[in-house]
Order: sequence, then C-alpha cells, then structure tokens
Amino acid sequence: MEGGSVPDRRAPGVHVAVGLDPIDGAALVDRVGSPAAGAVVLFLGTVRDHSPGKEGVTHLEYEAYGEVVEEKMAEVVAEAAVRWPLEAIAAVHRVGSLSVGEASVGIAVSAAHRDAAFEAGRFLIDEVKRRVPIWKKEHWPGGAEWVREDREHA
Repeated sequence: MEGGSVPDRRAPGVHVAVGLDPIDGAALVDRVGSPAAGAVVLFLGTVRDHSPGKEGVTHLEYEAYGEVVEEKMAEVVAEAAVRWPLEAIAAVHRVGSLSVGEASVGIAVSAAHRDAAFEAGRFLIDEVKRRVPIWKKEHWPGGAEWVREDREHA
C-alpha cells in the first residue's frame, strides 16, 4: 500500500475487525510484517484497574454500533494510508466483557521508516477512540457507568 491510495478493508495489507475474539498482538505484528518494512509499531490498549475518580475497576463492557463500526474504522485506516507511506495496517477492537489486563484494542502498522509508523499508529488509535462508535461501561465494586471515549485524556 502506498501513501495516497485509499485501501479497501478487505485488501491485502489492510485488516479491520471488531468482535468478541481476544486480540493477539503477535498475530497483528505478523499480519503487518513485510520485507519492505523497516519499522513495525504495535499499540495494545488494555483494561486497567482504575479510572479517574474510581479505584478497583473489575472489568469493562464494550458495545459497538454494528452496522457502521467496521466502516468507520476503515475510514480512519484509509486516512492513515493516504497521509503516511505505510506497508500494512491492522486495526481491531473487542466488544463484550473484558477483564483487567485484557487487550481491548490493537493497532499495528508497518512502514519503511519509523517516523511514519509511529505517527500513523498514534493517529490511528486517537481517531479510532474519537470517531468509531464503540462505547465502554466501567464496572467497579458498588457501581457501573458508561464512559465516552472521545472525552477521555490520552
């Protein structure tokens, strides 16, 4: 995939998925690997045991707007492919109930050079959190609350 082209989410070098399956970071790295890549960047967002003002978070529950979630994620991926000269991109997100320590989102990119890979990876996770219709509910002893991803701090 060269910068300037808009990838189809089913095209070679592009992987977009939202589902119940656990995220395997090594598999994402393998998926974006390329002999032309001098850099591979992997970001895994994991469930933590706290949130602003809340200690003891036990798990998160993710829901997605099924009809459009992968389409919106593919739009973000397409923008990254146009802005940076990338070899491959993988963007995945889980839905359902996730325990502390489990990966909820995975972003992997490969490029000939590290600057493009790092910049694209940061853009992808920030824009996925901001624009893709996925919601999370935090659970802790004594309560639960839906949290808007686009209002959180990085």
